[in-house]
Amino acid sequence: MTHSRSPLRRRALATCALALTGALALTACGSSGSDGSGTSGRTRTVRTAMGDVKVPAAPKRVVVLDTAELDSAITLGVRPVGATHVASSSGFPSYLPEEEVDGIKDVGEMMNPNMEAIAALKPDLILTSKIRHAAKYDQLRQIAPTVMTESTGYPWKENFQVHAEALGKRAVAAKTVAAYRAHTEQVTAAVGGRAKAERTEVNVLRFIEGADIRLYGEQSYIATILKDVGLGRAPISAKAKDGFSYDLSPEKIDLADTDVIFRSTYGDPKKAKETRTVGSGLWKNMKAVKSGNVHTVDDELWIQGIGYTAADKILDELRADLTTKK
Repeated sequence: MTHSRSPLRRRALATCALALTGALALTACGSSGSDGSGTSGRTRTVRTAMGDVKVPAAPKRVVVLDTAELDSAITLGVRPVGATHVASSSGFPSYLPEEEVDGIKDVGEMMNPNMEAIAALKPDLILTSKIRHAAKYDQLRQIAPTVMTESTGYPWKENFQVHAEALGKRAVAAKTVAAYRAHTEQVTAAVGGRAKAERTEVNVLRFIEGADIRLYGEQSYIATILKDVGLGRAPISAKAKDGFSYDLSPEKIDLADTDVIFRSTYGDPKKAKETRTVGSGLWKNMKAVKSGNVHTVDDELWIQGIGYTAADKILDELRADLTTKK
C-alpha cells in the first residue's frame, strides 16, 4: 500500500502561528533545542523517569523500543535507525507511512529487545518507558543515553513532550499539538457540536488472544481522544480497574452495550473469543449492533499506535463513522 505524508504533519505546517504560542508553553527541560531555539552545546539535559539524562543536542541515530516512541519520532520527522515490533506483528504498525519506516532495523520483540542488535546500530539516543524496560535500563544506557518516560498509553501527550525534548524537536511538537487541537474541533463540529457529542455514549472493546475481552476506561490512550472530541462514555467505563480497563467474558458482553461501539482484535480472532462473542445471541441483541453502530477498527492504529500520527488517523475515522447515515 502506498501512503502519503502524514496528514497531521501537513496540518501542522498550516498552524505555525498557533504553534509559536504553544512553543512558549512547553515544559520540557534542557538548555536548548535543535529546531528554532538554538543549540549552545553538544548535549542537553532531559528530565526522565530515571533522572536527568544528557543527550546529544541533535541526535542522528535513534533507537525506539515501543510503538509510542516510534509514533513520536515519525511525527516529529525523525526516522529511527532501529525499532522493536509487538508480539503479534512481524513488522512496524501499518498505519505509519511506508516511506517513513523504510530502512528502520527491527531490533526484536518489544518486551525482549535484542541488545546486540541495538548496540550494532551505534545509536546516540534510545527512547522507551520505565514500565516496559526498567529492568534493562542499565544495559541500555551502556549502549547510549536512554530516555525513559514513567509509563505509556494514557500520559501520551506528556510523553510526547519528553520525546520532543530528547530529539531536539520542541518547535515541531508545538505545531503538532496545535494541529491536533484544530482537528479535534473539526470532528466535534462535524458530529453536531459538543452537546450532541456528549449525548453519544461510546465504548471501545478489544478482543485479545488468550485473555478476557477488554473494555477501555478513562485512563487510556483512546479515551483521551474520545474526550478531546467531547464524546460521552457509557457508565461501565467508569468501573475500569485503575481507570484503564474493565474485563468481560463473552457471557457478559451485553454489559458493554451502548450507543456506539468500536472494536479491535489483537491476535487470532478465535483465540481472542471474538468469533464466539460476535456470533452469540447476546451480541446480536445489543442496541449498538442492531442499529449498525458497531465499527471494526485496526488494533495497530487505535490501541497500539499511542501518538499524534495515530490520533490524527483515528480522528478521521471517528468523523467518518459517526457521521455516516444509517
